[in-house]
Amino acid sequence: MRLNFIEPLMPTLVEKPPEGEGWIHEVKFDGYRSQIIKDEGGVRIFTRRGLDWTDRYRDLAKAAAGLDVESAIIDGEIIVLNEAGLSDFGALRKAITSRQHDLYLVAFDLLHVNGHDLRDMPLEDRREILSEMIPEGQRIQFSQALPGEASAIFHLIDQAGMVSKRRDSKYRSGASTNWLKAKCYTVEEYELLGVEREPGKPAFALMADRKTGQYVGSAFINSSRAIRERLWKRVQEHAGPAPKGMKRPTTQWVKPGLIGRVKHLRGEEDLRHASLQDFREENHANSTKGN
Repeated sequence: MRLNFIEPLMPTLVEKPPEGEGWIHEVKFDGYRSQIIKDEGGVRIFTRRGLDWTDRYRDLAKAAAGLDVESAIIDGEIIVLNEAGLSDFGALRKAITSRQHDLYLVAFDLLHVNGHDLRDMPLEDRREILSEMIPEGQRIQFSQALPGEASAIFHLIDQAGMVSKRRDSKYRSGASTNWLKAKCYTVEEYELLGVEREPGKPAFALMADRKTGQYVGSAFINSSRAIRERLWKRVQEHAGPAPKGMKRPTTQWVKPGLIGRVKHLRGEEDLRHASLQDFREENHANSTKGN
């Protein structure tokens, strides 16, 4: 039987994790949410939005082909680990194109196996079947539940983040409060593409990945008034053309060279809940440093 991509269940963002015995807690990995499908047609690996990226994940596809099941749909996160053993989102993008052997998939849910749709089964039972499917020490790994109270766990793994899931929950595509993702922030530097300003509305800095130049999202400018004014002065001095394919009539675009420090949610493919903390000019780290 040929299996089709299933829209993933997406966790709801919360300030802190839920307490109580009815939840299991897992590390929130910084990676690409992905779905592995194995059936009579072979192995396919899909992105969160249903794009077939099997060719980009060749080694993981081979690992999935070796799983001892006839057919399966596995929900997980593709990651790269750094020297500290934490998932490294920045290294992930590079590994996809040049270091396939560094890619791992952390499997945390099983939606289908050997002709059986498991989505109406309680989460805890689905995960028990999944854990028995995944051999240890391989490129596909099982996401172990974390022992202990939610608040204590979250304090210990604050740098990684945490997802909490109702033990008895069914799998339903789309946004769900049965899975909760506790907010966890990080600060990173991005290339400033421009500033979007409209009368009576908050100003936003449009940011790009420093290595690829690819647009990653906007950050609310909530810095001090002095930094905002100095930023706008630099933007006017560095005025440049709009990047190819980007049309935003209320944006003042800038030439390359302005670097912004952005606080944002960890583990997201694009900037979410992001704010510009500070900025500097490339190779002049101290010339525009704010408070």
